Amino acid sequence: MANNKPAKRPHSPPDAFQQARDELFSHILRCGVLEASEEHKKDWFDDTMEYLSDRYETLTEAELAGVRQLGEQYCRPLIRKENPVAAAR
Repeated sequence: MANNKPAKRPHSPPDAFQQARDELFSHILRCGVLEASEEHKKDWFDDTMEYLSDRYETLTEAELAGVRQLGEQYCRPLIRKENPVAAAR
C-alpha cells in the first residue's frame, strides 16, 4: 500500500500582523483586561496599541486598526442565543 500522507507545507514564519495580533491576545490574557470596565479597556487599548505600533513599525495604520478590532472583539462578552426548545418550556 502507498503512504497517502499529505505533503508537508514548508513552515513560514508569521508575518508582522499575525505576530502583533498574537502579542495583543497574550497581553489581554496576562493583564486581566477582560474584567476591566469599558473606560479602563479603552485606555488600556490606547496604550497597548501605541506600544505595538512602535514595536511593529512595518504595520500600516489600517493593519494596526485591524489588530485593535480583533482585540476588542476578543474582549466582548459572548452573547449566547437562547435555545428555542428550552425557552418554550
